[in-house]
Amino acid sequence: MESTQIISAFVTLFVVIDPVGLVPLFIALTRGMSPQRTRRIGWRALAIAAVLMTLFGLAGEAILTGIGISLSAFRVAGGLLLFLTALDMLFERRTERREGQQARDEDDDPSVFPLATPLLAGPGALASMILLVGQDPGPTHTLMIHLVMLTVLGIAAVLFAMARPIANLLGRTGTMVVTRLFGMLLAALSIQFVFDGLKGSGLVG
Repeated sequence: MESTQIISAFVTLFVVIDPVGLVPLFIALTRGMSPQRTRRIGWRALAIAAVLMTLFGLAGEAILTGIGISLSAFRVAGGLLLFLTALDMLFERRTERREGQQARDEDDDPSVFPLATPLLAGPGALASMILLVGQDPGPTHTLMIHLVMLTVLGIAAVLFAMARPIANLLGRTGTMVVTRLFGMLLAALSIQFVFDGLKGSGLVG
């Protein structure tokens, strides 16, 4: 697996999962809880997200084949989905929607919903796992993509542990700037997925 593929996979998953943007939401969802309970919720959410993304990375293509969808078609659809996510990030609709989900959720344990899904392992992240693994179905490539995914979730774990200082440092303005920057990167990557899908279908040489 080439280094460019590893970097592309890391950037894609990092931007889609957006652990930096999740920091203030993690703080809001765990407000008033003890540090021990906050850590348990964070680890549980990360573990559930890792399991979901692993399942989609390993069995996603088989599921697509079973229902008659080609990988090229899914690349195009996934690219369009990621592009819509990028637009949400660029125009701050994604943060507003996430905050709305947080505000409506009154469950004492937010680890499964909304933290694990849809905030960590949302549709964009699950689609990205299928797309990235589908670039080369070999075992080495598949293993590397899952290691990259675990690395991104590991970064999220570190950020969750440092959530309050980071949120104070960035502030809302800093978070908005970072979100928009990631949105630009994701838009470019999503277009690349569409190009790859069109090329794989034979529509584009």
